[in-house]
Amino acid sequence: MGAKDGIGLHGPVLGLESSCDETAAAVLAPDGAILAEAVLSQEKEHAAFGGVVPEIAARAHLAALPGLAETVLRRAGIRAGDLGAVAATSGPGLIGGLIVGACFGKGVAIAQGLPFVAVNHLEAHALTARLPGLLPEGAPGFPYLLLLVSGGHCQCVAVEGLGHYRRLGTTLDDAVGEAFDKAAKLMGLPWPGGPHLERLAAQGDARLVPLPRPLLGRPGCDFSFSGLKTAVARALAQGGRREDVAAAFQASVAAVLADRAKHALAMLPQASAVVVAGGVAANGAVRAALAGAAAAAGVPMLAPPLRYCTDNAVMVAWAGIERLRAGLTDPLDHSPRPRWPLAELAGA
Repeated sequence: MGAKDGIGLHGPVLGLESSCDETAAAVLAPDGAILAEAVLSQEKEHAAFGGVVPEIAARAHLAALPGLAETVLRRAGIRAGDLGAVAATSGPGLIGGLIVGACFGKGVAIAQGLPFVAVNHLEAHALTARLPGLLPEGAPGFPYLLLLVSGGHCQCVAVEGLGHYRRLGTTLDDAVGEAFDKAAKLMGLPWPGGPHLERLAAQGDARLVPLPRPLLGRPGCDFSFSGLKTAVARALAQGGRREDVAAAFQASVAAVLADRAKHALAMLPQASAVVVAGGVAANGAVRAALAGAAAAAGVPMLAPPLRYCTDNAVMVAWAGIERLRAGLTDPLDHSPRPRWPLAELAGA
C-alpha cells in the first residue's frame, strides 16, 4: 500500500465496510460531504451465540453488500459511472468479511475503470475526526492522541500525519469492549453487553464492591482487563448485587482508561486533542473520565457522533479521500489482511 500514482479525485467516493458484523456503504463527495450512508447490523444473527460468528458474518456481508451499495448510490443521486474511486476496508478484521468487501469494491473499480484504495480499518477510525464539518470544535491538527476503545481494539495511538502512526500502548489481554461483554455475560445480560451493563450500573453503587483497577498509575499506557473480569466473577459468586458490581466494573474501567490517557498525553505533549473512537466511546462514564483527563492536560476531548465512532463506511470513504488526495492508491491484487498494524502503513 502507499504507491503514488498521481491519480487525482474527480468524483464521489464509494466506501465499503465489512470487517466484522456491520455491513456498511457510503458515498462521499470529494470535499468530504456525506451524500449517502447506510449500515446494516447483524446483531440478531449473532445474539444467540453470545458473540460474532465469522462464517455467519461473511455470508451476511455477501448477501447484503451489493444491494446496500446500490441503495447508497441511489440515495446520493448518482450511478456507479459517476464515481471517482472506490475505498474498501481491507484489514484488520475477520478475513471472510474483508474478502467480501474488498472483492466487491475491486469489482466496481474494474467495471468502471476507477482507482481502488485498500483502507486500514484502524486508520479509518484515526482519521474520522478530520472529516470536514463533523465536529463543532473543528478538525484536530496533527499530532493528536487517538484512544480506540471497542470490542476488538484498545489502543493509544499518536496520530502524527497521514500514514504516520505511533502506538503508545495497547491491551495485554482483552479489548475493553470485550471486557464489557464478558462482564455483562457473567451478570446474565444479553449480548452485546455494553449498553445493558451501563443501564444496570446506573441503578448500583460502585462503592459497595471493591474491584481492582489494573495497571492504574503504572508507567506507560498499556491496558489489562482479564483480571478485572475475574474479579467481577468472584464478586458475583460472593453475593454482590448485580447493580453494584456493574457500577463498580464501569467505574474501574473509566478510571483505568482516564489514567492510561493521562500517561499517553505525557508521552505526546504536543498533542492538539484527545480523539475517542470505538463502541465503548458511547459509555457516559468513560466519556466523562476521558474528558477530565484531557481537560487536566489542557486539550479538548473530541468524540465523533456515535454512529461514526462505531464501524461505518463514512470513515472508510473519508480515509480513501485522504489517501487519494495524497496520490495514494492500491493495486487490484492487494490482499486483505486479518492483521494489519498501523505501523506498517505507508504515508504520503
